[in-house]
Amino acid sequence: MEQKMSVCQFEAVYDAWGAAVYRLAMVYLGRHADAEDVVQETFFRLLYRSPLFADEAHQKRWLLQVAANLCRDQLRGFWRKRVTELEDVLPAAAPEEQEALSAVVRLPEQYKLPIHLHYYEGYSVAEIGEILHLGQSAVKMRLKRGRELLKLELEGST
Repeated sequence: MEQKMSVCQFEAVYDAWGAAVYRLAMVYLGRHADAEDVVQETFFRLLYRSPLFADEAHQKRWLLQVAANLCRDQLRGFWRKRVTELEDVLPAAAPEEQEALSAVVRLPEQYKLPIHLHYYEGYSVAEIGEILHLGQSAVKMRLKRGRELLKLELEGST
């Protein structure tokens, strides 16, 4: 069953979770314009196709799951393979966090989203598995391997 949302409710949800959806899309896609497209489509789906939510945590998980699916679709898309890469600015971060955030963005696709969801958004392994449609053991392994790659890269850059 779908829920109808007022403009005020929509604005409140966007204010609460818009930045988290953008960060996820930016980490996944690495480009500002693509991340904005995903945010727009995610909130469009919230407005017109959202289910009834049990609570705010359920709503946030749904938004991040939709955004992750849209990011995957965009990476598989025809046009994505024909775009010339331009350098893009990462979301604003404290100078001491910028190096780590840049390293996360450079991780292989399968590691960067679990790392982001766990360390930047604070999700548990079980919640990440639900969002990404993975088993808990797969999430744990991706977190472990992602941390190893980050450690190698960050140690090598100092």
